[in-house]
Amino acid sequence: MGIKLTLLSMYEKQYKKLLLITIFLLLFAICFLGYQYATTGEFIQKGVSLKGGITLTMPANKEIDIHKLESDLSSFLPNSDIGARSVTEAGRTKAIIIEAADVEIDELTTSIEKAGISLVEGEYTIESMGSALGERFFKQTIIAILLAFLSMGIVVFITFRKTVPSLFVILAASSDMICTLAVVSALGIKVSTAGVAAFLMLIGYSVDTDILLTTRVIRRKEGTIFQRIISAMKTGMTMSMTSFLAAIVAYTFTTSDVIKQIMLIIIIGLAFDMLNTWIQNAGILRWHLERQVKSKEK
Repeated sequence: MGIKLTLLSMYEKQYKKLLLITIFLLLFAICFLGYQYATTGEFIQKGVSLKGGITLTMPANKEIDIHKLESDLSSFLPNSDIGARSVTEAGRTKAIIIEAADVEIDELTTSIEKAGISLVEGEYTIESMGSALGERFFKQTIIAILLAFLSMGIVVFITFRKTVPSLFVILAASSDMICTLAVVSALGIKVSTAGVAAFLMLIGYSVDTDILLTTRVIRRKEGTIFQRIISAMKTGMTMSMTSFLAAIVAYTFTTSDVIKQIMLIIIIGLAFDMLNTWIQNAGILRWHLERQVKSKEK
């Protein structure tokens, strides 16, 4: 109980300093993404579904070391972007999926056989996506995310009918997205269409706690501003921690790489959401409302 009171006291008195930490993290994330774009031409590493390339799926009749296979293929095709993953069922590997960009089909099949895996005609499938189509799809996903943000901003503004608090909500949600994007880029995760879906989900996860906070603080009048923030935090943290723990369990026990990528992005995003909602948004909102109270008193 004493530790809890100490933390609350520190949170109440030092909220402006804590707020600066979140602003610094946001600026650092923006600088990192800018550096990434300047050096590589991309903010993130794109998978075949966004970049274009070849996806080869073959049955696995025996256990195959995925990491060794990926390493061998990368050495055989040094100018190509290669990724390999397994599909498991009941703990056993049922199939191998190899994704490759900047390579021809014949080069890929030859390299797979050089790696010691026999390809039997008719037992494997190949899907090919052109780089132009992949690039077009990627642009469309970016447009979808921007439209989702725009729609979210409109809904927030209609809900509160106040420009400044609405902008605080949008800033917090944007911070979640940018910081998550920076971590995903730093980890070298090859984002697929599943990753894009996770970022779209993250917009919803980010904005709900911010709307909860803003609603409790602005529309309720009982207690002080800080007391209303703490009341909203109890509910909001319960919501976020439930989703956070559920995502960790899903990431730990799933055997699907697609679900793993979605859950990992959600986990990272929710961690930043808790930081940006209850320190950044709460801090700015409190500072703004306390200034309004002081100006009225004068």
